[in-house]
Amino acid sequence: MSSTIIPHLPPAAPPEPILRISVEQYHKMIDSGVFADDEPAELLEGWLMPKMPKKPPHNLSTGLVCDALQGVLPSRWHIDCQGSVTTSDSEPEPDVSVVRGNRRDYPDGHPGPKDVGLLVEISDTTLARDRGMKKRIFARASIPAYWIVNLVDNQVEVHTDPTGPADQPDYRQKQIFKPGDSIPVILDGKEIGKVEVNAILP
Repeated sequence: MSSTIIPHLPPAAPPEPILRISVEQYHKMIDSGVFADDEPAELLEGWLMPKMPKKPPHNLSTGLVCDALQGVLPSRWHIDCQGSVTTSDSEPEPDVSVVRGNRRDYPDGHPGPKDVGLLVEISDTTLARDRGMKKRIFARASIPAYWIVNLVDNQVEVHTDPTGPADQPDYRQKQIFKPGDSIPVILDGKEIGKVEVNAILP
């Protein structure tokens, strides 16, 4: 008798409200060992959200973005790849963060909004979340610049001028950069270099 393999699918969202948790509660759960070190989840607007598996083009683009940004950053900034950033209601793990100071400045906590000059998400299967919930979280936290490296449409979407806390947090400015374009890298209101789109797309 032949057997049919049923693929494992994530459960649908429950129809009834479920408990939201604070960043402080999330940290306590981590400290108490509730989550494994490699647990594929992140806290977004109080919800514990699963992280999607990364395909080779995603990993390649993440490395390319890190390499390209490293080439233009001044010494008072550093690159953090897939590290956590703590906001008032979330602890996302963006693919690339440009963080003020050096790594040893954060021995007891993750960088917060005032420490971050630029966040980058590499988007394929996560494009809807990155354009929606993630953008809203970063705008609410007043992260100055947010790039979506859109592997679906082969372009980079650059969001700047966040509204900060608001009924519908968002970025006031959006620019689309295509292959052949150069993206200005702006930190503390000053352009410190450019990154070629061709250099960061797989």
